[in-house]
Amino acid sequence: MRTTFLIAAFLSLNACLLRTSGDGMTTSQASEALDEASVSAQASELTSASIDVSTNFTIGEAAEQAAQDLSAFIQSQLPCASITLSGNTLAVVYGANPGACTYDGHTFSGSETISISPNGTGVEVDHTWTKFSDGVVTVSGTANVTWDAVNPSRHVVHSLDWTRVWDNRTGHGTADLTQTPLSGGVVVGFQESGTRTWTGESGEWTLDVNDVQVRWADPVPQSGSYVLTTPDAKTATLSFSRVDASTIAVELTSGNSTFTFDVTETGQTS
Repeated sequence: MRTTFLIAAFLSLNACLLRTSGDGMTTSQASEALDEASVSAQASELTSASIDVSTNFTIGEAAEQAAQDLSAFIQSQLPCASITLSGNTLAVVYGANPGACTYDGHTFSGSETISISPNGTGVEVDHTWTKFSDGVVTVSGTANVTWDAVNPSRHVVHSLDWTRVWDNRTGHGTADLTQTPLSGGVVVGFQESGTRTWTGESGEWTLDVNDVQVRWADPVPQSGSYVLTTPDAKTATLSFSRVDASTIAVELTSGNSTFTFDVTETGQTS
């Protein structure tokens, strides 16, 4: 997930001491958006890492066999996990055993249940997290992930409650997102569309994700846009377009103010 780039963009926005008129954000509003977007993205990306580690089974095989395959994979990647397998459901406690507990840059603790069920041409995977944490944010909640084998895609619907560890800032968020692989498969990247909403200390926020294409080789999306709406109906839009093989143009618009900068494959901006 590259929604964290939204956070960096707001940092740039705030650093430039943006002052807008009309429907644009003020500096203080941009700073609040930064904080809210930050903790929401941290919660979403932690659970996304858990979802990603839970994809290692074969679509079409029996649910109980898929659960056994998934159990073996999680144990191979996260030897710290204690896993209890019952039919098509895994109960996982992270940190119960010695060994590594880190996946995709997150060090897991807490617990999770994962259930696998056939669903037409695909499969459904249901996640329930309880005090699931990486030391940065702690999350409890659920996600339903539907995989379609005929038209390769992943549909994620989640509902999460989170607490940021260092200051106990809390929030509740939901999401409805569909991801499809890019040409070359998910090893290259994916396209994502949908909506995320969350309620924080200052009200309800909405992030529309519009055909955002993410390649793992790039530090930011190569196309598409994010549109953030604040509790007082102010908006900011981040749009992405590829300039060349190693450069992506990013445009941030809020009210009457627009910033455009280029991001290279090494993450440098100009």
